[in-house]
Amino acid sequence: MPTVGVKRDLLFKALGRTYTDEEFDELCFEFGLELDEITSEKEIISREQGDTKASGASDIILYKIDVPANRYDLLCLEGLVRGLQVFKNRLEAPRYRRVSPVSGEPQKLIITKETAAVRPFAVAAVLRNITFTQERYDSFIELQEKLHQNICRKRSLVAIGTHDLDTISGPFTYTAKPPGDICFKPLNQTKEYTATQLMSLYKTDSHLRHYLHIIEDKPVYPVIYDSNGVVLSMPPIINGDHSKITLKTKNVFIECTATDVTKAKIVLDMMVTMFSEYCSQPFTNIDPVSSPPDSESTEKIVQLLTRMCLLSQATGAGDEIEVEIPPTRSDVIHACDIMEDAAIAYGFNNITRTTPRTYTVANQFPLNKLTELLRQDLAAAGFTEALNFALCSQEDIADKLGKKISETKAAHISNPKTAEFQVARTTLLPGLLKTIAANRKMPLPLKLFEISDVVLKDDTKDVGARNSRRFCAVYYNKSPGFEVIHGLLDRTMQLLEVKSACGEGYHIQAADDSTFFPGRCAEIFVRGKSVGRLGVLHPDVINRFELTMPCSALEMDIEPFL
Repeated sequence: MPTVGVKRDLLFKALGRTYTDEEFDELCFEFGLELDEITSEKEIISREQGDTKASGASDIILYKIDVPANRYDLLCLEGLVRGLQVFKNRLEAPRYRRVSPVSGEPQKLIITKETAAVRPFAVAAVLRNITFTQERYDSFIELQEKLHQNICRKRSLVAIGTHDLDTISGPFTYTAKPPGDICFKPLNQTKEYTATQLMSLYKTDSHLRHYLHIIEDKPVYPVIYDSNGVVLSMPPIINGDHSKITLKTKNVFIECTATDVTKAKIVLDMMVTMFSEYCSQPFTNIDPVSSPPDSESTEKIVQLLTRMCLLSQATGAGDEIEVEIPPTRSDVIHACDIMEDAAIAYGFNNITRTTPRTYTVANQFPLNKLTELLRQDLAAAGFTEALNFALCSQEDIADKLGKKISETKAAHISNPKTAEFQVARTTLLPGLLKTIAANRKMPLPLKLFEISDVVLKDDTKDVGARNSRRFCAVYYNKSPGFEVIHGLLDRTMQLLEVKSACGEGYHIQAADDSTFFPGRCAEIFVRGKSVGRLGVLHPDVINRFELTMPCSALEMDIEPFL
């Protein structure tokens, strides 16, 4: 959970009253937050660097507050105060709106095709007629840093740039150029540098050097220009000095460049909505959704949701409620998220402890019950159970099995940290073969089985994939032992009470599969439907898994037997 540090006196001033530490801790608990620590800047420095370094540091009391990881709207003082005030019914939930500039056409940000090679997305907005004080300015900068470290993943997904609109002129152009062609005076520098020189300059900078790797190996660097050719920023590294914001800035141009457009929009919404209260006219978008109420009355649910900054009203169609989701609440995705907020507003401690009106006996999930029963009997048949990782490499489920990765319906990890975990497994066989390879010195024969889930792409599911419970067994010995695997299949079908017969029973039929030796593979049919395959593995497959002896295998889906 992210931790937000706020000055206690500034917080109480914004809330309009003072609290004891215990009272504020209780308020945080009611709102779903946690007051983690009460400290000061001096105490923090003293603890981390020693008393000598802490001399001269501020003694102002700081509250360290843990906020949920998906509540980006609580990462700054403004959002935290707004949420608490609405929760305590001292403030109406704000309705954000987008307004057009009085003086003419809206600003434009033109994105060129060259950016596709480095950071393809960009979104922007303008905060007009804003009034900064030192505290507001500090909070504005701090929110950018919080977002950069949180949802922006240290600027790798999104980078935020803020500029004084009155010092630049639109339309703006977001493009990408070779580093030698980019030249400007970066923030807080006294002369111009090329992008190549900047990368060398910032290698020793304690703050910016952590972001250089994002683009330094790219052939082109992203850059934003105004209509006069003035460089606004070179994301995600540094802004230009020409357009830097100050306490006198009245109109702020905010741009977010990204590799993930959804997160870019969330970040832009946070920046705009958090500080729109300091503008003469707040502006942004509102997205309506509908959610059915819980056991409380419709009117009560409306009141509870409004306390959580979710403006709501009864539609009049039965008990249906229409809820407006503000751009500050990117964490609201499903109806259950809305009901969670209603429960928080109601107060978990206010839920009356009652004895259930009906008594029920819990039953094991049928699929898990079948799995447990099969495990016991397969172990009794002389096979040893193995449990392997649900993630594996692309090579394991494709190349090593003699298949193409495009044929596997595999769900890919978008940012794998290791080559061993690139995709969710679509078959249990590679895991068992790797287990055998790691235990080659054990006495033969090696008889292993596993009953676990595989993951398959499925466009009919809301998440785009589904789990499928599989049973896989392998027999590794000096001879293939196909009869052993076939016998295990017969025993499994006997346990599942499926007779050996065409039509209503089960039977096997010759099949071709690149994983198995030609002429030594069979497809398993149950009640006319294919549920799996068994056979002797192809020598090439055995060699790719660094094995030296024949091996037979069986893999089938057990969900059809429920």
